[in-house]
Amino acid sequence: MTRIALFQTKGWEAEYETEKLKEAGIDVDCYEEGIDKASIKDPLSYEGVSVFVGPLVNKESLGKFSNLKLVTTRSTGFDHIDLAYAQEKNFALGYVPHYGENTVAEFAMGLILTVSRKLYLGVDRIKEDEGFSFDGLEGFDLKGKTLGVVGTGRIGAHVIKMAKGFDMHIVAHDAYPNEALAKEHGFSYIPLEELLATSDVITIHVPYLPTTHHLINKQNIEKIKKGAILINTARGAVVETEALVIALQKGILGGAGLDVLEEEGVLKDEQGFWLRDADDDAPGVNLRTVLQDNILIDMPNVVVTPHNAFNTKEAKTRILDADIENITAFFKGGAAQNPIPTKKN
Repeated sequence: MTRIALFQTKGWEAEYETEKLKEAGIDVDCYEEGIDKASIKDPLSYEGVSVFVGPLVNKESLGKFSNLKLVTTRSTGFDHIDLAYAQEKNFALGYVPHYGENTVAEFAMGLILTVSRKLYLGVDRIKEDEGFSFDGLEGFDLKGKTLGVVGTGRIGAHVIKMAKGFDMHIVAHDAYPNEALAKEHGFSYIPLEELLATSDVITIHVPYLPTTHHLINKQNIEKIKKGAILINTARGAVVETEALVIALQKGILGGAGLDVLEEEGVLKDEQGFWLRDADDDAPGVNLRTVLQDNILIDMPNVVVTPHNAFNTKEAKTRILDADIENITAFFKGGAAQNPIPTKKN
């Protein structure tokens, strides 16, 4: 019987996917840990692995599986996978092209409201027994304000639809403008620097690619309209952390709502990182950025959530269903239902 391993899964999610895959004649082992840290029972027995975001899925972690044929990720992003190594080994690759345009868009709108109306500060004040007072909690209306949407794919498009309900004026930037969408919802595409200079709220919905690495950076962040707020539910590295800290400290940005951070993997296991073997020099980890992340977390005008925008029962079920389709399609027909776009594709 075909055997696969699911990593970073537990509870109802592990039970759901295991049951569906067993119905398709696939044996399953589940691990709560990531592929990099799990104590794997018998790596030679697995023909497929399913991973989630976070740990690097690279030569070191995949090299344990000498009979491996398939790697799937239960995510839309796949920057955590070493695609060059996977292609070298001729692994089939599957991902989830979409699962929660409304889910992430709703979360982004929640962050916009949380920052613009200082909701977290108000709740924290009450819970910390600092008194039932609204002093210092003045926010601003969304009605009539300009929302700059960076990336108008499925999620960005849904944000635009929701923002129209708040009577916001919309501008957008995208490497591949969707003119039909713009016509339908009455917004215009403009250059990124113009969007930064004119938007009261900026929300990011682009994938992480070499072309979007530090899309917002020290060179352009000072062009942002003074007092604007920045929302990021995409990937941490789309925004240069140092630039973000500087803009907030200078008052260029009035606030930020961040569901993602650069080096968030370290934040998820800070104790494990600092207690790692002394000989491990933590390649690829920028400790300066880790420190800057902690500065952001402590800022009163910044709301940070733990990469939680995807996290609803409905969205996770759609993710699991897509992963199941990728796995079953491969072992039935030799190709994942949704192959990761690569140069081979």
